[in-house]
Amino acid sequence: MFRRLPRRARKVLTVLGVLMVILGGIAAFTGCQSGNSEEKQGEDLEFTVTGEADIPAALKELIDKKREKPFKLTYADGLEMYIVIGEGPQKGGGYSVAVKELYETDNSIVIRTELTGPEAGEARGTENSYPVLIVKTEYRDKPVVFQ
Repeated sequence: MFRRLPRRARKVLTVLGVLMVILGGIAAFTGCQSGNSEEKQGEDLEFTVTGEADIPAALKELIDKKREKPFKLTYADGLEMYIVIGEGPQKGGGYSVAVKELYETDNSIVIRTELTGPEAGEARGTENSYPVLIVKTEYRDKPVVFQ
């Protein structure tokens, strides 16, 4: 459940991003406009998705206290920064939170995530699950914007 994107996946995402920029430039040149006025302006950050066993004890305590409701938080120790997204209780298992984008702008760190549920036909169980995403990256003295 917790893993870093493989190098090949990052390359594919980079190629797709370049293609989107090229197509966006063509659309702008031809006068077409996209409905999305927010454009990503920043540099992708290297990160690792980590589990609760590999985080500072103080952060684990915070997560445990907030787990019953959806939450978003950051935790820094001066060297590393942890960005945490908890989706609250979900009926059954098979849920996870995935990083769609993590990048740095002049003024902030931006993270966009997505909650995914169990696939059709997958056994879910009856007890609530509490999907949490913990992203570890190099410390930056900037606020984090959750999208």
